[in-house]
Order: sequence, then C-alpha cells, then structure tokens
Amino acid sequence: MEEVTIDPFIHVRMVKSFEYDPTGKRISFISDFTGLPQIWELDRGDRWPAQTSFSMKGITFIKYIANTSDLIIGMDSDGDEKEQLYLLKEGSEKIALTNSPEHLHLFGDSSPDGKWIAWSSNRRNQEFLDIYIQNLETLEIRLVFAANGTYLVEKWFPDGNSLLVKKANSPLDHDLGVFSLLTGEMDWITGHKGEASYKDFHFNKTGDHIYLLTNQDSEFYGLAFIQIASKQLTWLEQGEWDFENLVMNKDKNKLAFSMNEGGISKGYLVDLDRTRLYTWATPLGVIMNLRFSPDQQKVGFVLNGPALPSDIWEVEISTMQAKRLTYISRTPILKEKLVEPELIAYPSFDHLEIPTFYYKPKQPKEKSPVVVYIHGGPESQTRAVYSPFLQYFLNEGYAVAAPNIRGSTGYGKTYTHLDDGRKRMDAVKDIIFLVQWLKQTGEIHPEKIAIVGGSYGGFMVLAAISHYPHLWAAAIDIVGMSSLRTFLKTTSPWRKKLREAEYGTIEQDGEFFDQIDPLNHADKIKAPLLVIHGVNDPRVSVQESEQIVEKLKARNHPVTFIRIEEEGHTMVKLKNKVDSYAKMAEFLQQYLGNDSV
Repeated sequence: MEEVTIDPFIHVRMVKSFEYDPTGKRISFISDFTGLPQIWELDRGDRWPAQTSFSMKGITFIKYIANTSDLIIGMDSDGDEKEQLYLLKEGSEKIALTNSPEHLHLFGDSSPDGKWIAWSSNRRNQEFLDIYIQNLETLEIRLVFAANGTYLVEKWFPDGNSLLVKKANSPLDHDLGVFSLLTGEMDWITGHKGEASYKDFHFNKTGDHIYLLTNQDSEFYGLAFIQIASKQLTWLEQGEWDFENLVMNKDKNKLAFSMNEGGISKGYLVDLDRTRLYTWATPLGVIMNLRFSPDQQKVGFVLNGPALPSDIWEVEISTMQAKRLTYISRTPILKEKLVEPELIAYPSFDHLEIPTFYYKPKQPKEKSPVVVYIHGGPESQTRAVYSPFLQYFLNEGYAVAAPNIRGSTGYGKTYTHLDDGRKRMDAVKDIIFLVQWLKQTGEIHPEKIAIVGGSYGGFMVLAAISHYPHLWAAAIDIVGMSSLRTFLKTTSPWRKKLREAEYGTIEQDGEFFDQIDPLNHADKIKAPLLVIHGVNDPRVSVQESEQIVEKLKARNHPVTFIRIEEEGHTMVKLKNKVDSYAKMAEFLQQYLGNDSV
C-alpha cells in the first residue's frame, strides 16, 4: 500500500458556508483554500471560483444585504471571537462598521430596504448582549434595546418597523419577542412551560406568521408556525429526529429542511400549496447551509461527509435530483483512502444505549490500536463529516470510535440533560463502557487505546485519564478545561451564565467541582498526555491547560504542551493545523505505534 503522510489529509480545502448572490449570477462562499478562510465567488458560467477577499484575518461569516450585491462580513482577531462587522461593496474596499475590537458583535439581519443592519453586542456591559441597529450610509449606530440578558436579532420584519428577537436563557432555552422600532416596546410571543428552543425563522407573505423549527413541548425539533397576533403555535411536521436548516423560497410557498438521523442528514422539500413532502438522495454526510436559488428552481447546500469533504451541491426542484456544484475539496491522492463509519450503539452502566460512529481501517491488523474521540459542547454531536485527523489514523491502521455520550444533542431533550450538574461523571462512565465494548469485539489491541477530545471533549479526556487511569495508553487534550471551578471564573463574562445552566455554579456546586476536577486528580494520571491550546481562546482560558501541564511536569510525567500564539478556541490558520496535527500524529505513533501489533 502506498504510504501517505498526514499532510494531504490536512490540506483538503473545505467550503465553510455559502450564499447565493440575490441577482442569481454567482455564488459566494468561504474557503480556506489559501490557508486562511477567505471569500470566493463562482460565476455560473465559470468552471473554477475566484478569490475576492485578501484579508490578513480569517473571514468568519458572509451575508448579502437585502436586495443588493453588497456583503456584510465578519472577522475577529486571531480567534478572540470579538467579531467585527464590515461592509463589502462590489468592486470596493471593505468599510469598517463596528470599530470596537474589545467587544463582540453578532450580526442579525438587514432591513428590507437594505439601508440598515441589526446586531447584538456587549458594548454596554461585558456580561450582556444588547441590540443595536446601524445605518449603512451614515454608519450611525443606535442602541435600541438594553437589558441584563443575552438578546439576539433573528429577523427584520417585512414592514421594516420591528425586529424578531431571541432571548437565550440558556443554550437550549429561549424566548421569542417582537421588538417595535417605533415604540421601543418588546412583546414576547412564545410563552411556554419547561425548556424550549427556537431557530430558523421565516415570514409568510403577509408577515403575520413565522415559520420556524422548535422543540417546544417536544423531545425533537419539528416544523411549526406562530401566528404573531394570537401567539398561537401550530405544528406542521414532526418526527423522531431533529429537523435542521429550515429555509424558505422567495414566493413563500416552499420550505426546505434536513433531518438529523443519528448524525447523518436527509434533505426534505415542503410544497405548501400542495401540502406535500418530497425528499432527495445524497451521499453519506451532513447537510448544511440550505439555500433556495434566486430563480427558485434549485435548493443549494453544503454537503460534508467522512469520505466526501465539504462542497456545494444543488437539487433541481423539478426532478429532485442532487448534483455536486464545486470540487474545492478534491484531492486525488486520497481517492479510495477515506473511510465511512458504521453507526453502532453499545449499553452503558445503566443500560442506556450510546450511539457511536465506529470507523474500521480498510486494511486492519489482527488487533488494531484504537482512538476514542470525544466531541465538544457538551450540547453538540459527533456527525458523519470529514476529519483529517481521524482519516489519517484510519489510513495508518488505527480504528476510531466516536461516541455521542449522554449530554449530546440530536437524541432528544431528555438525552441532552442526562449529564447536567451533578450527573457529570455519568458521561465519563459512558466512555469507560465504550472501552469495555471495544475490547469485547476482539478487534482492538486492549493495551493500545488512546483518547482524544477538544473543549468539553478535552475535559472528558482529562476526567477519563485521571479517574480511570489504567485504561489509556495515551491522551490528547485540545483546549479542554482542567477544572470546572477555574473555567467558570475565566470564561468570557457574557458566556458564564449560559455555561452555568449546564455545569452548575461555583456557589452551589463548587464542592462537587473540587471532587471531580481532573486538576485535583492529576497525580493519578498514567497516560502520556499531549495538550494543545490557543492563547487567544475566549471560551476556555489557556490557563486551563497551563495548570494541568504544570502539575504533571512537577512530577516528571510525560506531557507535551503546544501553546499556539495566534489562535483561539478553534484552529483556523493552515500553518497551525499542519504543525499541530503532525505533532499529534507523532505523539500517538510514539505511544500507540502499531509496528508491533
């Protein structure tokens, strides 16, 4: 078999998001083709896209202003997530809009006449997000709503006089309100008992109904509409999985969405005139960024699969056939080398079935080394997408198991809350029972098991190797928390309350944090550890990595620390990805090397 280094796996170029130009002449998208996320455009008549932004900073999002070819773009400073907004007019230099680098600015929407935009920011108080509007001609900024909480602009009403606002009480519990720009009054329209989340909003033709996805009074997100005057919610379609990515066409008579079936997407089209539901076939993967084309004849989307890295696809509505539109990710050297997973479930300590993507190398050894990969969040989910790191190790003969341990999203509200507060260590037990299940298959080497995770997954890594130290041959912690106590003290002020809804508070739960925090059990760790952290991380302070590394070094434990100066919570720059991933490969090869297997 031809030997392939990790480099081609890392150098796969990905489409991050895309938008149709309102004129229908071209498609704009973000890609890291040149090593940093920039804007690219594909004219309908061309075979290859052209780069149209050349910033020294990565582009975080793009959005067309209503009825124009002007773009609003976002950029932060080396991963600090204090996003600044810019106006990019066709053929002109970008115009700075927010100019406040010490604050974050979360874009909401543009007014129907294209003259104003709305966004949220913590300018008034670092702990809270207020609502602002800004004139795109004079650049005047107005604070229109301020309160102690997290308020996000979702949509500008079609009449231009009101904003649809979402208040985030927690990451998974929201309220929707109509804020009048004429009176300054807020009218909350989603009175509900218990937790409810709302997303992906679209007005009907007359602007008196909102189509949306919600899990109000339900385990899963379904399709519904709210009659604004009566505040009545009516269900249109529900299922046994979450609906995602709801979009609506210009004529307001068709909707499209995807269904998340255990981490794999399936696309659907709703014809409101005929009250019919259609679907289309796609390869194994995850559908993102659904969009109706301006001529309303197509539905575009980004498809990202384990063996098919992200590119733009389109569905012809007349035939419901999907075809690939871009080939940004094409890497011939990896053809036939990428592996798709098997979706399995195993019983945990309390007989709860834990869904898991299980990847087997194409040419396995008699007993393969295995990498257990834990996602972040925890309100997140491992999906069937391309991972350069995991695919490289599959190519090297490793198996990979990526569980969606309790606390993950995608399996209903009840499952998501099974790890809350004092139930935190139950999620760690899920990982331990995965190891037992893997050993029982007889397919893996029982003494060559590594665990890898980022963010909350990094916390799970540290918890697993400190509370169950005998199981692991090696571990990699990427931007993980080593102590929930110190994490809550140092995370960005506006995020703290939202995270306390998941973890608890220092005042009420500090004693429990002290009992479970890996930092307080560092002396029990046996596995060699690699730690990676971006200095500018606003979510998990680099201190979280520094303090666990310091404790391990004090007892001469094998620990390697990669401290990256120009990154935050997520690695963006290609040079840093190449360096870090290569060191991860070397590290696992050193401690799990499969030569002797």
